[in-house]
Amino acid sequence: MELLGAATYLLCFVTSLTCMALLARGYAHSRSRLLLWSALCFVGLAFNNLMLFVDLAVLPTVDLRPFRYATSLFAISVLVVGLVIETD
Repeated sequence: MELLGAATYLLCFVTSLTCMALLARGYAHSRSRLLLWSALCFVGLAFNNLMLFVDLAVLPTVDLRPFRYATSLFAISVLVVGLVIETD
């Protein structure tokens, strides 16, 4: 069961990286700033998923929960700030 959990965490990381890459490619093509803010958010979410994998699968004795929470808060805050700026 631990192997299935680790594989799930890695797939979430790969999915976040894929979303980030697609959003960055869309931004490079259209220069829509909302795509840039979304891509930056997914950078943070990908890092958060990587930390989740390290926390639960690689170093189960070390608690990285505060750092994971901080990165997810940062990622969502970047998106919220981007949405607020782009509504002007």
